[in-house]
Amino acid sequence: MIPVAQALEGLFALTRVMDIEEVPLRHAAGRVLAQTVTAQRTQPPFAASSMDGYALRRAEVEPDAMFKVIGEAAAGHRFDGIVKAGQAARIFTGAPVPEGADFVVIQEDVTRRGNLITLGHNIGDKDNIRPAGGDFMQGTPMAAPRRLRPADIALLASMNIARVPVYRKPVVAILATGDELVQPGETPREDQIIASNSYGLAAMLDGLGAETRLLPIAADTAPALMRSFELAQGADLIVTIGGASVGDHDLVAPVAAEMGMEQSFYKVAMRPGKPLMAGRLGTSAMIGLPGNPVSAMVCGTVFVAPMIRAMLGLGQNAAPRITAPLAQDIPANGPREHYQRATITDGAITPEARQDSSLLSVLAGANALLVRPPHDPAKPAGTLVEAINL
Repeated sequence: MIPVAQALEGLFALTRVMDIEEVPLRHAAGRVLAQTVTAQRTQPPFAASSMDGYALRRAEVEPDAMFKVIGEAAAGHRFDGIVKAGQAARIFTGAPVPEGADFVVIQEDVTRRGNLITLGHNIGDKDNIRPAGGDFMQGTPMAAPRRLRPADIALLASMNIARVPVYRKPVVAILATGDELVQPGETPREDQIIASNSYGLAAMLDGLGAETRLLPIAADTAPALMRSFELAQGADLIVTIGGASVGDHDLVAPVAAEMGMEQSFYKVAMRPGKPLMAGRLGTSAMIGLPGNPVSAMVCGTVFVAPMIRAMLGLGQNAAPRITAPLAQDIPANGPREHYQRATITDGAITPEARQDSSLLSVLAGANALLVRPPHDPAKPAGTLVEAINL
């Protein structure tokens, strides 16, 4: 068995960063920006009013001062005249400030009669003008790599960038194996269960930006597994679930080896998830996950998710960890790194009482994995520990 950190290094060695493609801005949300882009224009491109009011000269602002209104400026409709001494222009939020004006008096501080306005007594010093380039200037960069959030999409649109260079989505073929499995919605025999791991992993990896393909469940025979591996050809990553151990019906490793897989490692010193296998099959990276549902999902979080992030150009980093105080005493850990299902409530973390790797209901009720190093001693409540958010 190898340590988790060494296994992760081996998995990163199997990955490559995806090619770059351009997509319309409308379809760029959630994608990873692959190249730094720069603003095509200045925003705002002109000094603009931040309030509804009247544009005039600051030097003439004083209580009871009177001005003649000579025009109007609205968003998308500038006033082309020049504001001179004793003059003002009606202006609305977002409109360009007319030439000659350098101050906007808000409408609540003005009394208007016909084309004449009179200033009030509590105007203040704020000019109510947004300067040209106050948000960004032409040429301002948006640095890559970064996963594009809704706010980033809005900024790109404001920068007048209609097409965005992003990393191609890695194609992940997910293959569940086992005679005991049937698809959700089917009627299992008394000795069968519903396939769940592939759906949970697909949801996880889709959310990270992969393009997942769920292959048909492979029976526990060499010909069935060979057909499934043939269907997976062309994927950037093949993820198998189950059949990676050493039992009489665990055929993934020997069949993959027969088809030319170059094995990187087998077995990791962790709980849950010990029977983990990785290698390369043709042009595809391959990782074989345990069949127990919680084991598969935990390994997805610890290993597969970092692989996807690396393939999307976000760096070769382990799953990010947080620290939290223990809400209760915990006993010593054994010889393997343990990823315990846990709940963080009011900032403190509590491991679940039941840690069996078949209990999906426990995993679904958890919001974190409490990470216990090998041979970690017993710890009292209040001790800071590391965890991975779920």
